[in-house]
Amino acid sequence: MTIDRQGTGLTIIRVCLGVFFLFEGIGKLPWLLNSGILAGQLHGWLSDAAVGSISRWYLEHLAIPGTSVFARLVPLGELAAGISLIVGFWTPLAAFLAFAMVMNIHVASGALFKYGFLTNGYGLPVVGPTLGLAIGGVRLPLSLRR
Repeated sequence: MTIDRQGTGLTIIRVCLGVFFLFEGIGKLPWLLNSGILAGQLHGWLSDAAVGSISRWYLEHLAIPGTSVFARLVPLGELAAGISLIVGFWTPLAAFLAFAMVMNIHVASGALFKYGFLTNGYGLPVVGPTLGLAIGGVRLPLSLRR
């Protein structure tokens, strides 16, 4: 019996990202009942955003006006993406949605435009593999192949 090392490695990445998103979603469950939690975070980022920056525009025109919707979509999206990635169901779609959510947070916070994005555990180490799974386009098995 031979082990598909590439498939096994990708499966480990998929499951680890799934667990990450599952627990991120669990941590945001209070947002479902209180969108003020997210609103406070967004307003904090707005006060730190430079005038004329992409982050400020995004916060003023998209994120803050849509706070009540995002406060419900983000936790549910993270939970759904996490579960989907863990079980390997609709992996490319789940990974793409997770990638989109992560990018929205990084644009809103302004982290995407800072050097720290490359070293932050929530930055490149999450964005890169998530995008890779989205582009990969295949459901990766949990079991070893023959």
